[in-house]
Amino acid sequence: MIHLHIEHGVGNYDAWKAAFDNDPAGRQKSGVRRYRILRPVDNPSTVIIDLEFDRLDQAEALLAAMQQVWKGIGGMFVNPPQWQIAEIMETREY
Repeated sequence: MIHLHIEHGVGNYDAWKAAFDNDPAGRQKSGVRRYRILRPVDNPSTVIIDLEFDRLDQAEALLAAMQQVWKGIGGMFVNPPQWQIAEIMETREY
């Protein structure tokens, strides 16, 4: 599994979430298997999005599409998005 981790600050979570739900980059068509949205308990203006893919090229393509979306909505961010693509090496549930 390939994991795309995106983190950025938002001025208005509800407005950001509405934009996320509109899915301007086409997450499902891009091969996203699942996603999670997290907010640090001590900083609710930060949003962390974790997306899982089967293949690296799918994550890279969605990231490129997201970078185009970000150019159009840059004013919504408190700070610019940061991202990292990683391979999931191990997952364990207890």
